[in-house]
Amino acid sequence: MTHHKDDAMLQYPRRSILKAGGAGAIGALIAGPMVANAAEPAQGTATMGVCYYPEHWPESRWPIDAAEMRARGITRVRIGEFAWTLMEPRRGRYDWGWLDRVVAVLGDAGLGVVLGTPTATPPAWLVAELPEILPVGANGQTKGFGSRRYYTFSSARYRAECVRIARAMAGRYGRHPAVVGWQIDNEYGCHDTTYSYGPVDLAGFRAWTARRYGTVERLNAAWGAVVWSQQVGSFDEVGLPVATPYDPSPAKLLDYRRYASEQVKLFHDAQVQAIRPSSPGRFVTTNFMGNFTEFDHYPIGDAIDFASWDSYPLGIAAGRDDPRWDRTGYPDITAWNHDVMRAISPAPFWIMEQQPGAVNWARYNPVPMPGMVRLWAWEAFAHGAAVVSHFRWRQGQIGQEQMHAGLNLPDGTISVGGREAAQVAREIAKVGPLPPTARGDVALVFDYQTVWMAEIQPNGAGQQHLDHVQSWYAALRGLGLDVDIVRPGADLAGYRLVVVPSVWIVDDALRSALERCPGTIVIGPRTGSKTADFAIPPTLPPGPLGKSLPVRVTQVAALRAGTAIPVVGTDLAGSAHGWREWLDTALPVLARYDDGEAAVVGSERRWYVGCRGDATFTRALMKAACVKAGLTILPLPDHVRLRRRGDLQFAFNYGPQPWNAPVDAGPFLLGGRRVEPCSLAIWRAGRGMAR
Repeated sequence: MTHHKDDAMLQYPRRSILKAGGAGAIGALIAGPMVANAAEPAQGTATMGVCYYPEHWPESRWPIDAAEMRARGITRVRIGEFAWTLMEPRRGRYDWGWLDRVVAVLGDAGLGVVLGTPTATPPAWLVAELPEILPVGANGQTKGFGSRRYYTFSSARYRAECVRIARAMAGRYGRHPAVVGWQIDNEYGCHDTTYSYGPVDLAGFRAWTARRYGTVERLNAAWGAVVWSQQVGSFDEVGLPVATPYDPSPAKLLDYRRYASEQVKLFHDAQVQAIRPSSPGRFVTTNFMGNFTEFDHYPIGDAIDFASWDSYPLGIAAGRDDPRWDRTGYPDITAWNHDVMRAISPAPFWIMEQQPGAVNWARYNPVPMPGMVRLWAWEAFAHGAAVVSHFRWRQGQIGQEQMHAGLNLPDGTISVGGREAAQVAREIAKVGPLPPTARGDVALVFDYQTVWMAEIQPNGAGQQHLDHVQSWYAALRGLGLDVDIVRPGADLAGYRLVVVPSVWIVDDALRSALERCPGTIVIGPRTGSKTADFAIPPTLPPGPLGKSLPVRVTQVAALRAGTAIPVVGTDLAGSAHGWREWLDTALPVLARYDDGEAAVVGSERRWYVGCRGDATFTRALMKAACVKAGLTILPLPDHVRLRRRGDLQFAFNYGPQPWNAPVDAGPFLLGGRRVEPCSLAIWRAGRGMAR
């Protein structure tokens, strides 16, 4: 092992550059397709990638793996995100040799390398030097070295160490002709690590509250501290909202989540800023997780070139008790996360990790149905992905994830998922460039802060906010529509239908955007129900929306699981489940509960929905709203979903029965009018389903 105290600017192995076409080809390499600019991936690209762990395998295998990747149509390879100890076995004693060689091997094979900063796994020597970086659980137990993600975002000292290793990596590889981009850290917040409750977190929270409020009088007022004598006399008396006999102040809990979310952003931004000056023309991203809401993803999207996420459809399905989707994933949950990525960052997104077979970490771990690995890849492209990168090249023989499938078996032979991924690569060449992703038919406003608030004050068991929002999304997609998820306050011009399933704090930006929108707007329960300080608005919910939507919510009820209150109206029928409100309004009543009270009210273009509904009600509500907005719909069976990308129409069949596309669909680029189970079809939308 060779150590270099300060060797970040050593030359790359010349064989890698000369093999690409001689010394005169260096400039062409840097400007050519092996090097991306910040806009990569460009609209229209569609390619395959893979996650690779060369440190797990003999070096003699690397060239064989690289050649096989390229032969199967893979063009992008992510490496390095867990390898800090190999890069820096002792403080300041870097060993880049192994990484130099693997980057060269991959580059020689024509593969673009995505380097992950290894900050999710700090070395043992660093933890021993700085034990303050370790996170502390709500139970007061320190989470020790080992596994991964054993750090708190609040540690400024750890943040500085991460900047140091990121800067060293960028200094050495930032202009390497094989390196196309960077992934910052890995899966922020995974393993219950967004929130930490140790001394460094307490100090950080106190400083944050002092900056936010300026005086303790303002803090006490914002937190409603007069309730139960919770006033503090100085910011040094501010504690963490944990380990109390009963719930802490909801406003304090919300502020702690805001604080924790900002720490993730600070951690992220520090590494982005460390990399960019030394790596011009390369993209920077990070890999988010599906259905993960513990921090606000939108601000992080502002600091990266495009969003990425790790797609595990069966892992997400394993948390929901419906065996029908055990081996396919839910038709709308994976799609939801694709569309969330487009809300985080409008550029084409990446799937940084795609499930290729059974995983090891879920509640249960079935094998995907034949065809689903292929379907998931094409579904990602249909929603705007530029790269689908499977996790991982080869199933491991050692460690915690050895039961997690890869594109190859542990002995190196191709897996079932590997064959399907290779098929997708061949089909990409057949289909050709994909058109840009167009505006969807409907805008759905989604807010991370509302998820936190619903967890802080659910007002009853089973009040899962994400389930509610996704039920509206699923109902719209079940009508054959494309849905754009948008941030609160985003410009809504051009949408004929906007739905707001629930946003608890309606700030001026959101209120103004809704007031300016000329389309039909459907507002869901609990929208506008709280102020920024987690108080009930003095005018009652829906708070600031009361001027344009004159409704007052006077009572609410969280309903027992299984309770169904019939709701009936013109073109509306079904049941209220989980949540019900009593509405005081002079607006026309569009649907009533069985006791005669109003359930849905509204004017021509503004509706307020005072309940959470079952699937029948939600589908009827969305259908009625689409008709009111003048949108063309195509009701679909619940196992079939459509997605349009430019002039291409995609159909995906998650179910056990075939489905026939419209009779005028075609010409077909993949598949045909009969869409088989666990398969797909692509046709030109100039005919059949054009919208």
